[in-house]
Amino acid sequence: AEGDPHDRLLAALNYVKCYVDGTLTFRSSCAHGGCGSDGMRINGRNTLACKVVIKNLGTKVTVEPLPAFRVIKDLLVDVGRFFEAFQAVKPYFIAYARPPLQERLQRPEQRRLFDDTTKCILCACCTSSCPSYWGNPSFLGPAAIVNAHRFLFDSRDEGAAERLGILSSREGVWRCRTI
Repeated sequence: AEGDPHDRLLAALNYVKCYVDGTLTFRSSCAHGGCGSDGMRINGRNTLACKVVIKNLGTKVTVEPLPAFRVIKDLLVDVGRFFEAFQAVKPYFIAYARPPLQERLQRPEQRRLFDDTTKCILCACCTSSCPSYWGNPSFLGPAAIVNAHRFLFDSRDEGAAERLGILSSREGVWRCRTI
């Protein structure tokens, strides 16, 4: 499909779905790189269709479903296992002590310890790029490990022992080969 070279690839996919082949199936939601739903392999690289500008793709564009996941249809993959691994690391604030009368404060230098890990939008691009994940369906994968890190380094969280137990299991960080 021809389109504006300054458009994002997601716009071209939507054009194809609306005007060329209504059966084309893929996920998308916010279209602005915030939700992560339109992760796919574009020209051999896992990325978000809503972030890729068409003019930067060259003359031939190859769009494939994310590897490592079962393809449901076209570009739509089953990310159930991905989200199970994410949930397994308890990606939420854990506090055993009584709630304070005021909010739980944190100094900026404490926040900086995990600030980058809060940027994960669960697009599954990193996890589906991981050969360790491809070869071992039980491996937690990069996104789950990153999200566990977020809470392990949060000075207000009290669930470190639980998360470290999960991460230090056979299918946790020991499967990571830092590829």
